[in-house]
Amino acid sequence: MNTTIDYGNLMHRAMRGLIQQVLNGIKKDGLPGQHHFFITFDTMHPDVEIADWLSDRYPGEMTVVIQHWFADLDVTNDGFTITLNFGDNPETLYIPYDAIKTFVDPSVEFGLRFESQDEEAGSTALEVEEAPMDEMVEDEKDGMPHEAEVVSLDKFRK
Repeated sequence: MNTTIDYGNLMHRAMRGLIQQVLNGIKKDGLPGQHHFFITFDTMHPDVEIADWLSDRYPGEMTVVIQHWFADLDVTNDGFTITLNFGDNPETLYIPYDAIKTFVDPSVEFGLRFESQDEEAGSTALEVEEAPMDEMVEDEKDGMPHEAEVVSLDKFRK
């Protein structure tokens, strides 16, 4: 019997469930309004499936954008498969939720960052990002990604 509740891993599971729920909605109804996603994932995760040329070009991590064109979105309990266009070259990717490092929807200033703090112990941290509206507007003018204020949930862990 455990002597503590592992809130960090419970939060990770819940936030990955949130990503799954959002992607299921996109699969069913498409992207609403101005919503779009930047998803950064670990390309070296053992369950990631991407073309060899992509893993060669992006060793370690890669960020994909789900916005204007995507196809064949399939969402499972463990991850999702999607076809994206890389310079007029459609490629199918499988990204397990455990490989996701960040999930950001800049249209509503929402983001999640998953970080492994202690891989041996399986301890993980989750940060929720939120950018102030004035920074968001200013950055939209120059077309650069906005700076985010990061709120760490580590302070709630023992």
